[in-house]
Amino acid sequence: MHIYMAQPPGFIDLDHPSHVCKLRKAIYGLKQAPRAWYHELHQFLIAARFKNSYVDTSLFVLKIGSTLLYLLIYVDDIILTGNSTAQVEQFVATLAQKFSLKDLGSLSYFLGVEVIP
Repeated sequence: MHIYMAQPPGFIDLDHPSHVCKLRKAIYGLKQAPRAWYHELHQFLIAARFKNSYVDTSLFVLKIGSTLLYLLIYVDDIILTGNSTAQVEQFVATLAQKFSLKDLGSLSYFLGVEVIP
């Protein structure tokens, strides 16, 4: 996906004032930003060997041997769980290297549903 914008005031190229800028990444607030963010995250997860669910495109599953990780995306929230705490923590660290994130700890509520471990 390519996103273009007009040259911002104060940074207009005097030799080419009618040219536009091609953005290397989406700017927060643009209507294309959520789609660009999801596309970037999707590519990252697929490269990390997650499989996208056919039933729910917001669900990604990683199976390595007996280890399972489930990652669910809702707008800009991510829920990550699995049967290996060490693998979950390792993948959170991997995500943090690529994306700006805030770990809110254990899940207690999601979409108005109370989650009890």
